[in-house]
Amino acid sequence: MRDGIEETAADLPRPRLTYPFETVPQTGEAVDVAPGVKWLRMPLGGPLGFINVWAIREGEGWAIVDTGMGGVATRDGWRAAFVGPLEGRPVTRVFVTHMHPDHIGMAGWLTRKFDCQLWITRLEFVTCRSLALDTGREAPEVALRFYKAAGWDEDALDQYKAKFGGFGRGLHVLPDSFRRLTDGERIEIGGHDWEVVVGSGHSPEHASLYCRDLKLMISGDQVLPKISSNVSLFPTEPEADPLSDWLDSLARIKARVPDDVLVLPAHNEPFHGLHARLDHLIAGHERGLKRLAAELAEPRRVVDVFHVLFRRPIGPELLGLATGESLAHLSCLIGRGLAVRKRDAEGIDWYRAA
Repeated sequence: MRDGIEETAADLPRPRLTYPFETVPQTGEAVDVAPGVKWLRMPLGGPLGFINVWAIREGEGWAIVDTGMGGVATRDGWRAAFVGPLEGRPVTRVFVTHMHPDHIGMAGWLTRKFDCQLWITRLEFVTCRSLALDTGREAPEVALRFYKAAGWDEDALDQYKAKFGGFGRGLHVLPDSFRRLTDGERIEIGGHDWEVVVGSGHSPEHASLYCRDLKLMISGDQVLPKISSNVSLFPTEPEADPLSDWLDSLARIKARVPDDVLVLPAHNEPFHGLHARLDHLIAGHERGLKRLAAELAEPRRVVDVFHVLFRRPIGPELLGLATGESLAHLSCLIGRGLAVRKRDAEGIDWYRAA
């Protein structure tokens, strides 16, 4: 599962963000970002290349935030980190921002290795367990109808069927229990209070961690400096409106978290300029919604509107992501009363301006 495709706001002036660190950690290394807080990277396949994970000194050990994708490469990365910058000290707790495999993938390995607890929001844990159970299943008919309605042809549906159930392959066996994180909760980690800031849209109940004392925000995928996080509609909840949830979440973060924080994102580099970045992300999606509404002067299928939202050609490898994001935008327009949807006799959905 990819975290983003590209900027929907590519035609807007980029905000002025500052990146205070001249070097980035290699696998098995760390960079100190604040007293007692280390920045590490774990390898990923694909264009992103890596995920940022964080270690917070807690007594004689480390609280870990996010874990990397399940697999041998990440396991070896953690082993190198424990020999190196983490000084052989144990993990005290594992915090996970959300349930995507590049974030939770090694949580089971770490919690069992160090006999410690996973801290995560309830919806993220339960959703992850649910998706992991799809491993080995055939693609359900409701999902095939969902993507056929979006305009997928038989080749695309066959590829979906062949790849279905792959979510669990990026996970070490999940922990059997967890400690629930809740929005607004304050947790002491490493001698400082960290506030849980929950958002949704990219995932069901994403938890960022904000420390007022250290002026840090571990943002996960909720705020990324250079890519726009994937916000998609899926066949499991076809009438949802994840983009409205996402935009509301970004606005709430701006109201709750001061602009002077150093943002520690899951991808790209730590940066200053949180509020400018939030404004840019919101403006980009609003610009995309406006263009999409204009495109619906004539009825369009989902696959007909990719060019409105994405600046690159959409091939088979990006079809699922582009479909999910386009559906999220269309659902938002419907929720705002700006578009309507009608299904034809062949089971294809057509969208037009209201």
